[in-house]
Amino acid sequence: MAVWALGINHTTAPLDLRGRFAFALDQIAPTLQGLRQSLAGSAARHPGVETAIISTCNRTEIYCAGDQPALDHTLGWLAQSGGVSPALLRSHSYTLEDSLVARHAFRVASGLDSMVLGEAQILGQMKDAVRAAETAGALGTTLNQLFQRSFAVAKEVRTSTDIGAHSISMAAAAVRLAGQLFEDLSQIKVLFVGAGEMIELCTTHFAAKNPKQIAIANRTLERGEKLATRFGGEVMRLADLPERLHEFDAVISCTASSLPIIGLGAVERALKKRRHRPMFMVDLAVPRDIEPEVKALGDVYLYTVDDLATVVQTAQANRQAAVAQAEAIIDAGVQSFMHWMELRSPTAAEGGVVPLIQQLNAQTDAWRAAEIARAKKLLAKGEDMDAVLEALSRGLTQKMLHGTLAELRAGDAETRAQTAQTVSRLFLRSQSKTAGNGL
Repeated sequence: MAVWALGINHTTAPLDLRGRFAFALDQIAPTLQGLRQSLAGSAARHPGVETAIISTCNRTEIYCAGDQPALDHTLGWLAQSGGVSPALLRSHSYTLEDSLVARHAFRVASGLDSMVLGEAQILGQMKDAVRAAETAGALGTTLNQLFQRSFAVAKEVRTSTDIGAHSISMAAAAVRLAGQLFEDLSQIKVLFVGAGEMIELCTTHFAAKNPKQIAIANRTLERGEKLATRFGGEVMRLADLPERLHEFDAVISCTASSLPIIGLGAVERALKKRRHRPMFMVDLAVPRDIEPEVKALGDVYLYTVDDLATVVQTAQANRQAAVAQAEAIIDAGVQSFMHWMELRSPTAAEGGVVPLIQQLNAQTDAWRAAEIARAKKLLAKGEDMDAVLEALSRGLTQKMLHGTLAELRAGDAETRAQTAQTVSRLFLRSQSKTAGNGL
């Protein structure tokens, strides 16, 4: 099996380009179906290819596994889905194969490739993406192993290092920026647009500053009410947002809308009603929730996810020590995954290790079934149970050792000596270890 990946992230592509390739969670299944059909129908023929898509505000990545890599076809398909030329996408993307795919996935899951170094949210987003791929029937043995090992590596990194101890989350960064604009955050009114995980984090951080008012605007009132009740705020409909925008000093937005929901005109009218008192706005959505032209208004301080990058880069020296530890854990994880891949690949001489293991398991199962059937017949005849168990164990032992003993007796002296070394290594290893441990 070949493994390949294609992606764009906050370091390779600007915000608006990333917005073209942002997939909501409910879009993942049909998108994966389209990709798999495209790969299966390509000239290279990739039937049954495994696929998964991770899409967040900072990245969109496609992971695939199949008989042979199809990076060019995958890139062409993604470019078409986003309405851009393959050349443009190629200039802002990265492509990976085999061990580099594993290393990248492990680093992403561990928070080493995030805008906020060590942030934990990406791990949950990856798990959601894997569940979506599994539900869509697009996940197979290889990608499942890749992602499960990613989660295991991420857990080890977070428990064994201080990688997350020195990070500043996007939510904390938003509060810090607001504090630079307003002298007293307890005197401001804050509007949160959306009710997802990121808005919940932001609301938690701002609520700790005891603002004068908290409001949640969401398309679904029920979900908005749940969040508003938790923080003692009010809930409002998205449709009412343009008329009430002027009431709020700070606006933090993060929805899954494919189009901006706060336009330039609405903000201009709000500023007029506020008599041009400043407004602090944070757009954490990809694609954007707030039209980019708003940033040009003199009394508005608008920040996007990319603008927050400089705020979260702190405690560099402390983080680097943790990064070195994390990279060592990831190295071990990559080696383990590639070893697993090698075991599954056929070799020229032996036809592969996995088929041989399967044959051995099938043979021992057949021996076991035969001896159990024999034992059941003896018990049905009234034979003594201890005698039956003795016969069963002896029968299994004889079957398993028959071929080995025959090989030890056959051939010339040199062949017998080589066979003896192999048999000692395979069958007597536990005895030597036990003796060495003084047991």
